[in-house]
Amino acid sequence: MAHRANLYSRHHEVQPLEIRRNRIVEARQYNQVQIGLKNLQPEIRFQIPRLKHMDLILQKEAWIVVDRVLNDMPVLAWMHFQVSQRDNLHKPIHCEVYTWHFLAGMLMTRTLETLGAMLQAELEDPYQHHSQPQILKFPQPR
Repeated sequence: MAHRANLYSRHHEVQPLEIRRNRIVEARQYNQVQIGLKNLQPEIRFQIPRLKHMDLILQKEAWIVVDRVLNDMPVLAWMHFQVSQRDNLHKPIHCEVYTWHFLAGMLMTRTLETLGAMLQAELEDPYQHHSQPQILKFPQPR
């Protein structure tokens, strides 16, 4: 996982190939992401298992799959979650799915299937993905 000072924004800058309206994400997935963002960082980044160059970036307003090899080009994003009038925690959340690649649809299921496990592991041990800090030794005087 990597954290950045500035939130990822290329999904707003690049024209999508397709916008799929009236899609849903499960309430438990949405709730888990919001808890993770509140407890960890305003942006969380994971490498998607078995997809070596694809990362998932979680933000409050969007979940974005990016291709790390292509300089973090967006591939797929869940955006515009309809939660302003939300009065429950158990019903699915409507959203829009943006795609920038013709095979992005194949990533949707894989990403959502692994989202819970990746986030749960991070919530249980937020330091497991980070290497131990290295202490640099000062050169000894000669």
